[in-house]
Amino acid sequence: MKKTPNYRKGSLKLSLLSLAGMLIILLCLLGGPLSATTISKTFITTGVAGTESIKDIVLKVRDSALPDDQKLLQYRKVMPSATSKKDKLLILESIGKLRTFLSLITVANYLDTPELSVQAAQAVMAIALPSNDYEGFYGTLVREILTKAEGKLKGKQDKEKIRAYLVAMPKGEGYVSMFNGKDLTGWQGLVEDPIKRAKMSPEELAKKQAEANLKVPENWFAKDGTIVFNGKFYDNLCSIKQYGDIEMVVDWRITKKGDSGIYLRGSPQVQIWDVTRVESGAQVGSGGLYNNKVNMSNPLKVADNPIDEWNTFRIKMVGEKVTVYLNGVLVVDNVTLENYWDRTIPIFPKGAIELQAHGTNLAFRDIYVKELNNENTVSKAEKAEGYKPLFNGENLEGWVGNTSDYRAENGEIVLHIDSANPSHGNLYTSGEYNDFICRFEFQLTHGANNGLGIRAPLKGDAAYVGMELQILDNEDPMYAKLQPYQYHGSVYGIIPAKRGFLKPVGEWNYEEVIAKGTHITITLNGTVILDGDIKEAVKNGTPDHKEHPGLFNEKGHIGFLGHGSVVKFRNLRVKELK
Repeated sequence: MKKTPNYRKGSLKLSLLSLAGMLIILLCLLGGPLSATTISKTFITTGVAGTESIKDIVLKVRDSALPDDQKLLQYRKVMPSATSKKDKLLILESIGKLRTFLSLITVANYLDTPELSVQAAQAVMAIALPSNDYEGFYGTLVREILTKAEGKLKGKQDKEKIRAYLVAMPKGEGYVSMFNGKDLTGWQGLVEDPIKRAKMSPEELAKKQAEANLKVPENWFAKDGTIVFNGKFYDNLCSIKQYGDIEMVVDWRITKKGDSGIYLRGSPQVQIWDVTRVESGAQVGSGGLYNNKVNMSNPLKVADNPIDEWNTFRIKMVGEKVTVYLNGVLVVDNVTLENYWDRTIPIFPKGAIELQAHGTNLAFRDIYVKELNNENTVSKAEKAEGYKPLFNGENLEGWVGNTSDYRAENGEIVLHIDSANPSHGNLYTSGEYNDFICRFEFQLTHGANNGLGIRAPLKGDAAYVGMELQILDNEDPMYAKLQPYQYHGSVYGIIPAKRGFLKPVGEWNYEEVIAKGTHITITLNGTVILDGDIKEAVKNGTPDHKEHPGLFNEKGHIGFLGHGSVVKFRNLRVKELK
């Protein structure tokens, strides 16, 4: 078995070498556009640092023109060698001058160290709070850090500044940790590729996922606050959660001849490799979109630190476009990431973040992601038209009914079938609606059966005491003998909808419902499949010959009507009509 590198610096000699490496990186970067290969060679041949003090090193870094990301890496590297309280306070004060999210995380780690807690709290305040030319940071994690920092501060004025910002802080989840520092919770093994996975049945995918998860401990593990790959095999580590538009920060470190990358939306990749591998073209540096064929694939600059040194990626992806900063240097500027799995179509709208394994030892730490432009928010154009979101993408605030089987997951409302409830009940908006336009997306599983309840009360069978607009996997053989008014898009039991416009099971469908008086119009994936008047449809009695006392309700709740199968909903918004 190949021995996993020991990344801990437990001896004085290693600490001094660490200082030497930091000094060499600093001097080389300050000296001009030297390549990472030159830096690496210089580091290897230099040996132990001279007599410079911790203070001298910190001040050189502080006064340099290095980007904030690079400065933070150097401060973090020198901190374990700082033995005096005075030096440690100087480092925390210096980190407090950096306006990066990982700087905030770094100083927050010292809030529980008694002799350093006050300085750490002051640094937290300096980094997190906005100023005239700086927006500051927001989010649940930032709120927790600021609340803790306030308890460590002694000055009344500083405490009041934090309290005021906590009240005014912009809403939103902000950056969320993808790694708890202890184990691989939130991560799973790799199953094939996105296109192959989409073709699998739920049962087949679940089986293959279980098999892939069993292999993970052979290759990946958590150690000393890092995710480590031991250099065996080529199985990526994948986030369980699917991501669309994001900002991501992550530190990474490779060994000699290292090769790795960050997959975005399950697709390769933001490249990571040892720049000395000239035989593979690695001299261009890390951070490029390696698998691009039409759009730029190489980074703009070489910004890598030497092997066995930590590097920082800041990655932003919006739509198809990707921007990458490596150690604070812009290396990819708003470039399209091509779909490696099928170059005839754009990159997928959502997918896993993957840490690539390529047969060499490597490590990752401090992995944070911030989701952008939540699909459950309303676009500017729709907002101007009067649309409002029905679902915040994070929880079921604003919904009532069965909030146990229906859950908010990955920006979606998902009906689970893992309870003993055979029908799984209904989930309703807490508010009532009269005339409206409702737009949403839904994803069916094989044989799925649900419904959109409108103008419904909270009690009784919504298909009759309100109105049900059918949501159904029309093509499943079990539904071959239904009545026309029971298929997808129909006003259940009353008006039949056109068939043949659903997307294949597993793909997302887009639907718009217009309810104006007794007139109902439903558009599915761009095609009007129902356009009828309830009053006209029942003038000679209800087509299903059943009582529908709620057909003419003037108002009621909008809801999802469960029938014992998994269905997902997202991007829900509504416009009330006057």
